Amino acid sequence: MRKRILIPVILLGTIGLTSCVSKKKYEGLQANYTQLQSDYKGLGQRFHQSEVDLSSSNARVKSLEDMLSQERSANDALKKTLESLQGSLDKSITQGNVNISKLVDEINASNKYIQHLVNTKNKSDSLNVVLTNNLTRSLSREELRDVDVQVLKGVVYISLADNMLYKSGSYEISDRAGETLSKVAKIINDYKDYDVLIEGNTDNVPIKRENIRNNWDLSSLRASSVVQALQNQYGVNPKRLTAGGRGEFNPIADNSTDAGKTKNRRTQIIITPKLDEFMDLIDQAPEK
Repeated sequence: MRKRILIPVILLGTIGLTSCVSKKKYEGLQANYTQLQSDYKGLGQRFHQSEVDLSSSNARVKSLEDMLSQERSANDALKKTLESLQGSLDKSITQGNVNISKLVDEINASNKYIQHLVNTKNKSDSLNVVLTNNLTRSLSREELRDVDVQVLKGVVYISLADNMLYKSGSYEISDRAGETLSKVAKIINDYKDYDVLIEGNTDNVPIKRENIRNNWDLSSLRASSVVQALQNQYGVNPKRLTAGGRGEFNPIADNSTDAGKTKNRRTQIIITPKLDEFMDLIDQAPEK
């Protein structure tokens, strides 16, 4: 503002002095005046441009400040999201550790149960081998011709020939069978943790006797005769005994030959672990 006031004053002074100066000096002053006007105009233009530039700079600064504020807000939101995710992750890890620990406990319990089953089976297998060996050693060579002892799938099978065990064409126990049955009964009484199934089997030749309708009847009556002999003559606990007949429907040989029919006419004494004890063992399985 001071420059704007000062320049007209100078101009007036200069005009006032034109009458007192020479033409040469006047022209010089006129040139200076023209130059000053040009400079003044240039200064005005530059001042205006500076104001425009300043306004533009202020606008850019405001825009940057707004952007910075937005970025700070976004950054704060990201921090909150990160904290939330970290909390969820920590919770998941904690829960995962709990689940893994629980799973490990369940696996350990299952392994113990499986090992218990294996140990029980091994014990049962060992007892079956001892039982079989004891019975086999107690039988004479002649008895072994009519008695077959096997262990199949954890079960002891004692197969007695029909012609040794019963009177011809009958379900009555023969005198000859008494000594053999006494040896079998001793083994059964020595191993009280086993149940005993007596199973009668026949060939496919139809039976023709009074009071015996068919081979079902004959096989069942023969099994019943053995059960009663074990109970009444040799002191086997009847609670451990079961009698059953399978007739001609469980052959082990071809019934088209005499040799096959002889093999099929048999009574099996099947010695098995007690079923209720086995079920108790199943009930001991670890809960899921």
